[in-house]
Amino acid sequence: MDSVRNGFFRKEQMSNERKVPTALTVAGSDSGGGAGVQADLKTFAALGVHGTSAITCVTAQNPKGVLGVQACRPDMVALQMEAVMKELGPKAIKTGMLYSAAIIREVAGVLRQHPRIPVVVDPVMVSTSGAVLLKDSARKVMEKELFPLAALITPNLDEAGILTGTTIREPEELRECARALHARYGCAILVKGGHLKGMREAVDLFFDGRNELLVSSPFVRGVCTHGTGCTYSAAIAACLAHGQDLDKSVELAKEYISEAITQWLKAGRHTVLNHWWQD
Repeated sequence: MDSVRNGFFRKEQMSNERKVPTALTVAGSDSGGGAGVQADLKTFAALGVHGTSAITCVTAQNPKGVLGVQACRPDMVALQMEAVMKELGPKAIKTGMLYSAAIIREVAGVLRQHPRIPVVVDPVMVSTSGAVLLKDSARKVMEKELFPLAALITPNLDEAGILTGTTIREPEELRECARALHARYGCAILVKGGHLKGMREAVDLFFDGRNELLVSSPFVRGVCTHGTGCTYSAAIAACLAHGQDLDKSVELAKEYISEAITQWLKAGRHTVLNHWWQD
């Protein structure tokens, strides 16, 4: 496998300009900087992509939990997306915290106008601390209007369990879940198994209807993993923006997030992901 550095850092030279691809994140803001739009933009920058954003919610948040959520007006979310689309031409899009049915409908409406741009959907539902990040009334709207537009959906164990109505306890059940979700939604699925208990490795299962890919890395204990889901999906989007195939994007992103955890940093009293481990 190519190194992450070689896989991402390939800037075109045209005339005297250094050109980099653009990616767009549509997600919530995390005031603590560990997840959400902040994590996405750090990831894009680290991987040689110009990051743009459409903020869906402002959260009062730190590594210990979410203190409050304030949703943006749905039409303002759409306007942010349209502003980016008009002038910056993103090569890939990822969605994170969308929160409400109204916001999801607006996001889906913009995405339908740009069907050639690959979309990575991180179906953010509940925070690690237990805060609700997707209203109950919004889940069905997400499944009906957003999932059909996705190139890839990246549920963690809890989200996959909510979507399938099952509990995943074993690695083999990742395979069953990925296949069930693919059959239901018709797009590629990456079920993230990092929270499987008793495992020595963090194992994820990718399935696109034909190809199945098991990606794993040593499980790192004692490190706060706040923001790993956001970072993982943002890294996949960054790789897609660089023109990589979807399965290769997953492989490179797994390497990136694994090293970001392994080479953690300390911010204040908390461990945080090291987005710049390649430097």
